[in-house]
Amino acid sequence: MRCTNVVLPVALAALVAGCGLSPSARLEANKTLVRQFTETVNAADWARLEDLVADDVVRHSQATAGPPVTSRAAFVELQQAFLLSMPDQRVTIQLLVAEGDKVAALATYTGTQTGPMGDFPITGKAVDAPFLAIFRIADTKIAELWVEWDNLAMLTQLGLFPPPSPTGG
Repeated sequence: MRCTNVVLPVALAALVAGCGLSPSARLEANKTLVRQFTETVNAADWARLEDLVADDVVRHSQATAGPPVTSRAAFVELQQAFLLSMPDQRVTIQLLVAEGDKVAALATYTGTQTGPMGDFPITGKAVDAPFLAIFRIADTKIAELWVEWDNLAMLTQLGLFPPPSPTGG
């Protein structure tokens, strides 16, 4: 279908349907959405998430204690709790790979624990922890998210989990 400027409503609807994003442009748009999401979370701009995250977003993670996240409101509450522990937290994307409706991210989480973290005491120590996340995009919004990281490595950096003693030999 050749795209031309047509004013008639029916022709315009056909034009829009026929001139949608190419598959590669859709993948790039999905990666851009994940970048915008990361910038928004880093800025703690919770109102902006309405444009980026579905109202019924689901967040999966074995690494996070607590009830499952099944809404944008619950996601914001979780992020606000993270900020209480590490007000200077920041996510930096290292790599994004997109396929179909999914975007995989290799990223780094940094922050200094200056607030309580569940039952763990404040340490004042910093973390620099890699993590993996997969985002599912539906209707131009993040609909589902899987995120996992190494809790023991993070707790070790905070001085809350002593690493095993080296064995002499």
